[in-house]
Amino acid sequence: MAQAVVTASKLRLVFQVGMDDEGKPVLKGKTFNNIQKSATPDQLLQAAQALIGLSNDTLSTIERVENADLLA
Repeated sequence: MAQAVVTASKLRLVFQVGMDDEGKPVLKGKTFNNIQKSATPDQLLQAAQALIGLSNDTLSTIERVENADLLA
C-alpha cells in the first residue's frame, strides 16, 4: 500500500479584492510558507484569524496546502 509523507505545509488566505466588469469577484491569494507540518487545523485557523485582522479585504477562503512524497 502506498504512503504519503508530507514534505512541506503552507497556509493560503484568499481574499476578495473587488469585482470585475462582469460582476464576478476578483480574488487575490497570500501564501505563508514553512508552516509546521504538525500544526493542527485549530492552530492554523487561529493564525489565519490574526492575519485576516491585518487586511482590509474580505476573506474568501483559508486553505492548507501540503506537498507530499508518495512511497510505494
